[in-house]
Amino acid sequence: MSFAVEALAPPEPAVPGQTYDLVIVGGGPAGLTAALYAARGGLSTAVLERAAPGGLMATTERVENCPGCVEGSGAEIGHYLLRQATTFGARFSQAEVGRLDLQPSPKLALVGEDVYPGRTLLVATGSRPRQLHVPGEREYWGRGVSFCSTCDAPFFRGREVAVVGGGSSALQEAEFILRYASRVTIVQDLDHLTATPVLQQRVVGRPEVEIRLSRRVREIRGNAGVEALVLEDRETGRIEELPVEGVFVFIGLLPNTELVRGQLRLTDDGYVVTDDRMRTSIPDVYAAGDVRHGAPRQIVTAAADGAVAALSAIERLRQGPPETTLNP
Repeated sequence: MSFAVEALAPPEPAVPGQTYDLVIVGGGPAGLTAALYAARGGLSTAVLERAAPGGLMATTERVENCPGCVEGSGAEIGHYLLRQATTFGARFSQAEVGRLDLQPSPKLALVGEDVYPGRTLLVATGSRPRQLHVPGEREYWGRGVSFCSTCDAPFFRGREVAVVGGGSSALQEAEFILRYASRVTIVQDLDHLTATPVLQQRVVGRPEVEIRLSRRVREIRGNAGVEALVLEDRETGRIEELPVEGVFVFIGLLPNTELVRGQLRLTDDGYVVTDDRMRTSIPDVYAAGDVRHGAPRQIVTAAADGAVAALSAIERLRQGPPETTLNP
């Protein structure tokens, strides 16, 4: 069973130049949950999302671990969250923020020539797939190299492909790819898979699945498209070539913090540092979801972060004076 997301009128867009109580940059589970709580709490709220509602979640074919959600795709859940938030008056624009200015009051989110001021601002920009950074990856991106099974798996019907990664995301995506591909080889650089047992039970042992452990990807080769994956056996150093027509990469995520570098306090690996109320090193600026240090990177925890951030913003605006934040 899945969500029945009926055709709805487009949400009211955010208005450039209008000062909002809360401007949310990012429309994934954290951003949309924050929008729901903030709008329902009486704050004028604007959400700016560069892609589809749901963010990275929208590229997931099936979501099974969202408590209370009817099982559905990430895109369906994203639209459902958007509908909840806009029902209470939140505004939503599909727009890519090019710059943030977090020092003045109000805070400023800039989209081209348009400026969206916010008395408070939430950074909910999420994360993006980590790349292999090997020869051929960029050259064949979109011509056999993919980071999204929902987007690209149907193009590989009846073909042999590789899935790089051995975690839960990799095996969940491999399970979906198996609907189309004739064979899937899972390539993992560790000597074991790290996916949850339930996912391993679904994928490992299927006749059309091969597992290659302790293999490091060295190169992606091809001509018009991908033709082979060059692997190095980490134990023996032996180089082997795996004939495939597609390579799906699921080796982890990187935080989307380019907009706040040099402004917010970040960890060494680039995540935003917050306290337990989602406050950052700048007053009236919050962070929630995958972009935040210590986040488990799950839909339910991102949503919880968004709720906490919105409640903090509501409390802050009711009090009036600047809040106490983290030491920079």
